[in-house]
This record gives sequence, structure tokens and C-alpha cells, in this order.
Amino acid sequence: MRILVVEDEKDLNSIICSKLVKEGYNVDACYDGQAALDFIEMTEYDGVIMDIMIPHVNGIEVLKTIRADKQQVPVLFLTAKGETQDIVRGLDAGASDYMTKPFEFPELLARLRVMLRTQRRVNENVITCGSLVVDMNNHKAVRDGQDIDLTVREYAILEYLARNRNIVVTREQIRANIWNIDDDVNSNVVDVYIRYLRRKIDDKYDDKLIQTIRGVGYKLEC
Repeated sequence: MRILVVEDEKDLNSIICSKLVKEGYNVDACYDGQAALDFIEMTEYDGVIMDIMIPHVNGIEVLKTIRADKQQVPVLFLTAKGETQDIVRGLDAGASDYMTKPFEFPELLARLRVMLRTQRRVNENVITCGSLVVDMNNHKAVRDGQDIDLTVREYAILEYLARNRNIVVTREQIRANIWNIDDDVNSNVVDVYIRYLRRKIDDKYDDKLIQTIRGVGYKLEC
């Protein structure tokens, strides 16, 4: 799961990100509304945690903009604006949830889990590709009825390929959606993980699902 944290208080932003990383999320961070719009345009996020009172473009306007663009990424507002009219305004703008500061991290994490579960119910949650089944509710993959033992990173790449099945995705798109933006990763790290996936998913089968598009990237062909 990839989360974007939009919070202009840099210390708080860092703390939230650290907590989320410890919970197993991939996390990107930015500090103003225009940057948030840029991040959301470049990367597919599973959820956004965003303050309302942020520089350049406030959180309400960020949310209105992405909803106008038909982007349904769930957004949790985390803000000091706690009046009833503020909460109503945020929810009416399209927020999935609304929390006020100060807050407790266990509650934030619980609300995030609920928000992501709800979104998964709305979206397609099981993808079948030939004899391969990717179960996004339980983060597991099965081929020909046999469970495939995948690491967290391997599963994340497979899920991304499955969500974009039959579409060629570049190495840079995979890297941008699976690794944090500031991660120091080698240029060939995507190729390495694709090899790992092929050993587990394709090697035993005549029907090879993970296809290399030379000079471009990869696709999961169904």
C-alpha cells in the first residue's frame, strides 16, 4: 500500500511517515498543496493523509481538483480545523474521513485501515490472469491452486502489474509506484525483482505471464 502524507509541519510529517513505514506502508511526503497535486498526478496512491491548512493550494482545493479529474483515491483530512462546519465542508468536498489535531496515532492507523478496506471493496479486489489469481484483500497470489510465497516487495510489484494487466508499464513507473521517491535504489532493481517474480510465477509453466517489452518495460499478459 502506498500512502501520500501532505503536512507542512515538517517534524509532524516525518513522525507520521515513520509510523506508517513501521506499519509496512510505502510512504511519500510533501509539504504544500501544489506539490500534492504533482505527486498525485505522477503516482498511483492507495490513500492520502492531508492537512487542510497547507501552503499554495489548501487541502480542500486539492481534493476538489483531484475529484474533478475523476481520481477516487481516498483522502483522510488530518487538521486543526475542528468546527462542525469545517468537518462538513471537508466531507462534502469528497474526503473519506476527517480527524482533528491533536490526535492519537493508534486511532489514525485504525481509521486509515478502515478507509483502505472500504476503498478495496469499491474497487476490483481479485484479479484473475490465466491460471494466476491475485487476491488484493489478503495480499496473496495463487497459480493453478498453489499458493505463491512472495516477499512484500514482490507482491507489491505483482499487484501493480495485475492492476495494469495487458498494459506495458515502464521500469520507471514500477519504481515510482513501489519504492519511496527518496529511496536510494539501483537502476536495475526493477529487473532484479522481475527475475525473482518470474522464478516463482512462470518458471514451472509453459504459459509465461510476465512479458518483457524490449527497451520499454514489462506487462502481465492475460
